[in-house]
Amino acid sequence: MIRPLPDQTDLYAALRASGAAPEDLGALLAASPAAVQERLAGIDQSLLRAVLRAGQGKEAIAGASVICAALKTAEIAPLMRPVPTRQNSIVLRADGSDPAMPAYSDPAFDSWFEATGASYGLGAYGEKRSVYASAQFADTASPERRTIHMGIDIFAPAMSPLYAPLPGVVRLVHYNADPLDYGHTLILEHEVGSLPLFTLYGHLAGTLPSLLQPGDRVAAGAPIAHLGHWHENGGWAPHVHFQIMTDMLDQTTNFFGVAHESLWDVWQAICPDPDLILRLPAGMFDR
Repeated sequence: MIRPLPDQTDLYAALRASGAAPEDLGALLAASPAAVQERLAGIDQSLLRAVLRAGQGKEAIAGASVICAALKTAEIAPLMRPVPTRQNSIVLRADGSDPAMPAYSDPAFDSWFEATGASYGLGAYGEKRSVYASAQFADTASPERRTIHMGIDIFAPAMSPLYAPLPGVVRLVHYNADPLDYGHTLILEHEVGSLPLFTLYGHLAGTLPSLLQPGDRVAAGAPIAHLGHWHENGGWAPHVHFQIMTDMLDQTTNFFGVAHESLWDVWQAICPDPDLILRLPAGMFDR
């Protein structure tokens, strides 16, 4: 028997506790109060089904663990050349623990980073960031802002080239123009362990549309994009936000780059650690 969801503050928690099956989402919403239906109408419905699967003790995205296991042994081409190492890279923490570092969105960051002498700056997966405080990082299902970073950032000079880590097909080439969004965005679709996998590259240069278009096939190691300048990358210091997704959910022109802390187990199945592909030196982000 399907029980209506209570009109409580955190509807994600209500979904998780409902015990409903993901295929019953439509019936569950129809049985719930109009206020609940209205609040959940604008939420990605595939995300809601992932929360229901997690609530039943199942893998939030079917096959996510198979994809992750296959990535561990897959042949991967480097995203950037030369590859980031301990010798040429520094970790850039955006969790407020380094008060001397300007924010990634502060124009003073460029000169600060140049003064470090590092070739690359690395921003961590799973880091809780206070910068994501604006309304675009919230939704009507709960008052919780999405604050947990789901990509790995690699900072380098604007126009640094990027290369495809795996063979694939271009799924998306799009300009996401909102302030602090991705700017020029690329998503590739790959096949790993006989299942689809998607890789996202955010904050790219305006050269992207001249390099790739949806439907193009790319070989592993082929050039795919360049790091964008401030004016074209969403308003950030030049870097790439690299992310992997086991499912595109219902997204078509963009994808979530930060997660709800309370749903981190769900989001980890949707967006596993990008280091499965980047393969940075072990312990790079350890404190």
